[in-house]
Amino acid sequence: MIHDPYIILPLPDSWPYDPGRSLRPLGCRINLELPGLGGGWRVCTPGGMPPVGDAVPLEGAHGRGGILRAGDTVMRPYRRGGLLRHINERTYRTHLRFAAEYAVHRGLWEAGFPTVEPLGYAWRPVRFGVEGVMFTRWAEGDSWPRNWEVGVTRTDVLRQAIGALCDWGLWSPDLNATNILFPPDGGILLLDWDRARFEPQPSNGGEDLWPRYRARLERSLRKLGAPAETLAVIGPARRP
Repeated sequence: MIHDPYIILPLPDSWPYDPGRSLRPLGCRINLELPGLGGGWRVCTPGGMPPVGDAVPLEGAHGRGGILRAGDTVMRPYRRGGLLRHINERTYRTHLRFAAEYAVHRGLWEAGFPTVEPLGYAWRPVRFGVEGVMFTRWAEGDSWPRNWEVGVTRTDVLRQAIGALCDWGLWSPDLNATNILFPPDGGILLLDWDRARFEPQPSNGGEDLWPRYRARLERSLRKLGAPAETLAVIGPARRP
């Protein structure tokens, strides 16, 4: 069964990246086991194949916990944040939220954007809804809070990536410092596209998204106790 429910907007003329490798369409298989997460999952990956290998907690992972690695696959269970997590931490009404994230992530990867490779997702019924897991390819590197100095040296590539998202009209509300990965060989990788969505843009090239991204990152940096010099990395309130 081909599973590709979302259409990604055309790239802007100003897109700064070369196209990436096209991914195979997803196939879904039901009632499968996931390493460390039990059975009953509907797995949506190329060929409908689940991750293999022993599941171990992902070292250095930030977020709401429960992130596992099996072989070269990272399994990120969906968890709610804020006060709602005390009432309903992991149950969602349908699987469409997981499918939407994969579609956006796949679009970014195939457009050559600096992100990890998306591998698919899985979901299973639970109580009055479903719970889900996102699969991505493991990539070596440190998240920004684990090495503030690295972020200062990669200012241009970070600003370029955020500017590209603005030009495409893609708003990602979970883009914070913990979702910015610095590989050892240079560059950056941006992670976690849950709830990302395309928004209508004015004719000024995404200027309205730039201050929103900047405010989101500044709030994240201050919350994490980042050194003062890192605040300059995200640039001025108006897009440079």
